Amino acid sequence: MAVTLPEALLGQYQRFSLYNSPYPAHDEGCAIDCYPGTLRDGRTTAAPSPVSGTVLETRAVRAPSKPYAPEHDYLILVECDGPGDLAGLTARILHVEPSVEAGERVERGDSLGTLVRAGFFAPWVDNHLHVGFRGPDQNPHRASGSLPLEVGVEIRPLEWDGTGTVVSTGETYAVLDAPVHPDPGETFVGVRADEDRSDGGGVLDGGLPHYDGGGIHGRDEALEGDPTPVSLNGDRLGVARGRTIEWDDVVVTANGESITGLSLFCARDADFGAKLICPDTEFEVGEKVRVRVRSSVDD
Repeated sequence: MAVTLPEALLGQYQRFSLYNSPYPAHDEGCAIDCYPGTLRDGRTTAAPSPVSGTVLETRAVRAPSKPYAPEHDYLILVECDGPGDLAGLTARILHVEPSVEAGERVERGDSLGTLVRAGFFAPWVDNHLHVGFRGPDQNPHRASGSLPLEVGVEIRPLEWDGTGTVVSTGETYAVLDAPVHPDPGETFVGVRADEDRSDGGGVLDGGLPHYDGGGIHGRDEALEGDPTPVSLNGDRLGVARGRTIEWDDVVVTANGESITGLSLFCARDADFGAKLICPDTEFEVGEKVRVRVRSSVDD
């Protein structure tokens, strides 16, 4: 059973991703990361609840060991009564130090606490809520096993020719000014895969190729059951089965130099642009960049 996330839930956040994570909980798009703020605005600590309902439990959970992060994260379980068809499901919410307690009622949009950056986060990842849903007969504490998710909003695919100018940087990333969101705040957008007979188009989602796989939203329904190649600007990325992509052995380059990868997600904010993951390569604001993807076999 797939769970559809309505606009009432997703519209609270600036960005979301089902696949841009290395953790098994996101396999096949069974969890979503919801971003209340954007990188250029700084790392927000706001944690608006994605659902309404009653808090069942809060607990500290061990996180992967990272030198820049605390050893514990937090799990909040909420018995949902909305929005929409989420009623009756249990929401699993991570990365929030809770200000709520078991038995407390929360409305959608209420603060659950403060976002935290535990060891689940790579240095380039912005603060977010990790959200999954379980049925009443499922164990809500296991890390994997959440129901597959569908997004109940339109995602507009944006053409991107792989070029842009750097508008912001961090120690491990650079953000380009392209593609440009045509209508910020109104609709979610993302980078479009090549729209030809083999790909069927769609919006790319995931860490290319630094996470094991990715996804594609809004793919041509006629191709949903067929394994088909997915490409960007003529560069083959991998093979899609349904909406899940298995990346090929590829390397992302920026101005001819290998970088860690591309961060692909859906966004509705004006700061949207291609995000380069490049902890070993420095880019300057104002620098022009051309991104390509090539087979690692050519190395």
